[in-house]
Amino acid sequence: MAELLVTMAIFMFAIVAMSNVFVPLLTQFKQQSRVAETQIEGAVGLQILRKDLEQAGFGLPWVIPAAVTFNEGSGTAAGSIPLANNAAIDDATTNPPRAIAGLNNVGGLGGSDFLVIKATSIATNDAAMKWTHVIGGAAGASTVNVWGNSIDDLNANDLTIVLIPSRGGENQRVLVNSGATFYASFNSTTFPGAFSPSTQNDVYLIYGVTPPLTGVSGLRMPFNRADYYIDRETGTAIPPRCAAGTGILMKSLISHANGNRLPGMPLLDCVADMQVMFRLDRDNDGTIDAATDVLNDASGSALTAQEIREQLKEVRVYVLSHEGQKDVNYTYPSNSITVGEFGIGRTYSLTPITDWQRYRWKLYTIVVKPNNLRS
Repeated sequence: MAELLVTMAIFMFAIVAMSNVFVPLLTQFKQQSRVAETQIEGAVGLQILRKDLEQAGFGLPWVIPAAVTFNEGSGTAAGSIPLANNAAIDDATTNPPRAIAGLNNVGGLGGSDFLVIKATSIATNDAAMKWTHVIGGAAGASTVNVWGNSIDDLNANDLTIVLIPSRGGENQRVLVNSGATFYASFNSTTFPGAFSPSTQNDVYLIYGVTPPLTGVSGLRMPFNRADYYIDRETGTAIPPRCAAGTGILMKSLISHANGNRLPGMPLLDCVADMQVMFRLDRDNDGTIDAATDVLNDASGSALTAQEIREQLKEVRVYVLSHEGQKDVNYTYPSNSITVGEFGIGRTYSLTPITDWQRYRWKLYTIVVKPNNLRS
């Protein structure tokens, strides 16, 4: 019996010793797994934002015919997230749409920025990834270019817009219309005559916007619009590993059916702040001479679509989040982080976040030259 008790005691000491080693290893493994997960999310989610910034302006009309009006957001999405038809970001008039818009330091978003990108190609549907052209033929006939594969070719009845390409002066990227209708249902063999060139060898550009919409005859606006913001609202599926007070960086499209903001696509979890900066060439001499967090001119008036095309040379987005989960054995070295550069942005205080020092905070910086403002 004595030998058995001694053996059991030795065995228990061994188990305790192994536990003291194994538990920290398991905790560290879990923490590193969460860190790796965050890094993958950052690489994928922020790459989507980068790509969309590069696409800003793709397929946007520069001239809206006098007969055409359009609407963007309906304004029905209440809550701390700005209404979809906020006057500062919504181009629901006869004016050409601005490729980029937004709101600075929104109170309902905890002081984070709200970013809007407009282009035909930023939606997630198949039609939005495609474009082609229609060529005028003899005697009023026309021919739609067919690429010859399902990846590039628009599908029958996809909803499209048609633009007359640049021809100098004010007649640049004109939205083609039939009366008040600015969209055309795609058909590669019998494309609508009102949206086709009447002059032989003339070329119009066709941009896919969305597949056919259930219960809706056409488009709400001659482009797609995506909103980017940090969602902290009640009911949002924020992972439990995220620090209290952080949220999810979301991309949400505006519905062509009703103007409401569609359910968002999460880009990055555990986000505390997002700041956006625009670098401009105000005098059009080819050199960046201004940095701002609001797309206004020197007098404070909002830049028009044309001014944005001419002046906006670079967009920088700063996203503050933490990697992994809470780590009681870690201490973050500072209670504040500068989110921004060039005196633009803000100093974000971490102290309102419970146990802020136990999280590994990381600042992501995205620097993008928009490629489609002038093309």
